[in-house]
Amino acid sequence: MESQGDAEVNPGNRGSPGPFGSALNRRAVLGRLAAIGGLGAASVGGFLYAGGRIGPETLTPASFADRFERVNGRHSGFRRNHAKGVSASGVFTSNGAGVEVSQAAVFRPGSTPVTARFSLSGGVPDAADAAATVRGLGLLFHLPNGEQWRTAMVNTPVFLHRTPEGFFAGIRATAPVPATGKPDPAAMAAFLAEFPETARAMAIVKRTPPTSGFDNSTFHGLNAFWFTNAAGSTVPVRWLVRPKQQVRPASADHPPGRDHLFDEVIARIAHGRLQWELLLTVGEAGDPTDDATVAWPPSRRTITAGTLTIDAVQTEAAGNARDVNFDPLVLPEGIAPSDDPLLSARSAAYAASFNRRAGEPSRPSAVDVRSVNDGLR
Repeated sequence: MESQGDAEVNPGNRGSPGPFGSALNRRAVLGRLAAIGGLGAASVGGFLYAGGRIGPETLTPASFADRFERVNGRHSGFRRNHAKGVSASGVFTSNGAGVEVSQAAVFRPGSTPVTARFSLSGGVPDAADAAATVRGLGLLFHLPNGEQWRTAMVNTPVFLHRTPEGFFAGIRATAPVPATGKPDPAAMAAFLAEFPETARAMAIVKRTPPTSGFDNSTFHGLNAFWFTNAAGSTVPVRWLVRPKQQVRPASADHPPGRDHLFDEVIARIAHGRLQWELLLTVGEAGDPTDDATVAWPPSRRTITAGTLTIDAVQTEAAGNARDVNFDPLVLPEGIAPSDDPLLSARSAAYAASFNRRAGEPSRPSAVDVRSVNDGLR
């Protein structure tokens, strides 16, 4: 479940209390971690879930990490999901339009430094790139006064699972069988019968074929959040970043190299910069805020809030995105979590994965070695 702490912590998340712990407790935990220099070994999700459960089943943060390890093997020092990736950095330039719906500092006119990470789903850090593999873009916005906004986005328009239980069952159902390298059809059929919302979401994803690379992918935040502006008005919002680069379909004309997606994005950033527009979609009455498998109607109003620019790629090392847990509940004033059950579950599972890899010896992945050889730091 981990998509993507570092020593900088958000001491000011003021999201409304949810079923998995209050925002006040979250602030207290984060403040204490900051005082002891402490997000290096934990995220707040781990504290809120310590000894607890995710959802009505006996699902714990550790059980998600365990299941990823059983399916993908244990790869010391790497994330249990989205293990293959490279760190990046850049800036978000706000045009000021986002203040209509949120008082968050990130939407005021001006620029905000960003730590980023491009990744592929799966727990094998040296897996071959494939066009159909889900691509991730994690972002950490470094806001004034120690605030942060963290988001883990993917290149699919909806999430495949509605609940933590469905996500947990899906990890096992989609595990490849050694004999074929593909999921067991019987296990997959049984899973889809129990969680039909996943089948519906898969159909939506199939209608959105992948592009040729990270640079021209649209990345979706998927979950809904509550945005509150300076006047106290609150609306549901989902967001995405849309590429300014020309969109090209994935090509099957020539067999791609093993790391072709990463090789291309590293090369493109080495010779220039990549940009995306940040779009905020404002929900209306009746739009689900607790189900990321359902797309909101395309007629919903969108606000172009600014431009994300990525202009550097670094090998994953201390001090960059390697040490960032892209916890979706690290939020600034003006953004609060919705009632989506996956938000707290993701936060807790990310923390469990981070705690494990933070205490393990690590080695650079093949794409990280290449980024060094290409002169990127």
